[in-house]
Amino acid sequence: MPNAYNDGVRLAYERFGPSDAETVVFVEGIGYGRWMWRWQRRAVEDAYDTIVWDNRGTGDSGEPEGPYTMAQMADDLGAVLDDAGVDAAHVVGASMGGMIAQQFALADDRVRSLTLMCTSPGGPEEEPIPEETLERMYGVPDDLDERAAIRYKMAPAMTDAFQRDNPGLIERIVDWRLASDASEQARQWQGAAVEAFDVHDRLGEIRVPALVLHGTADRVVPVENGELLATGLPDAELVRLDGAPHLLFIERADDVNDHLTEFLADV
Repeated sequence: MPNAYNDGVRLAYERFGPSDAETVVFVEGIGYGRWMWRWQRRAVEDAYDTIVWDNRGTGDSGEPEGPYTMAQMADDLGAVLDDAGVDAAHVVGASMGGMIAQQFALADDRVRSLTLMCTSPGGPEEEPIPEETLERMYGVPDDLDERAAIRYKMAPAMTDAFQRDNPGLIERIVDWRLASDASEQARQWQGAAVEAFDVHDRLGEIRVPALVLHGTADRVVPVENGELLATGLPDAELVRLDGAPHLLFIERADDVNDHLTEFLADV
């Protein structure tokens, strides 16, 4: 597996697809490893040079001392593209990864397009995470084992029906998370970057085509934040997926992939 380095921090990445095609790079959310893009990666890797990687503190990447900043993590993305020899890329980010993508687009001219899922520009108009979701994500009962704790924390990010109807997939996701999630400390360090993030007054500087995908039933990052993004970006298309949760790229992967591949083909 290739490794890029940013100021001594090792950043593990994988590459798929034709090397002479346009590049699509995926950026994942807080605490999650690159596994979370498996559905989207498979949807694009036959036609695009496709890169998935682990954020600092996650998976096979290094865990430097934090707290981290969004600028650091955007620089990490730049280091991955440098190591891969990429001059231009379509950047796809979800949740925290969408914030990293926005920060990167403001700092680096290699961005050909942005796809921003279940994310926010931050700032005073941001709709905050609902209190009940925060309590569920950070108030895990002491009597739960490691697997049950992951399921408990993850519950607000999916619909109840999906979790009930897909127990096998939920257990595989728990396996992937156990194998590659950020440590609790690194997750808090990433969380500090999320809390400080605010580019709402700079969105007008991001002039590349953008696709904003957001579920109307997102209980983690409310859909109003996707609407803020689409309003502030000069060249953005907003797609609201009715009834979709925060992890829409998993639960509604077919719908997301249809919108993503159509968008990439048109830009």
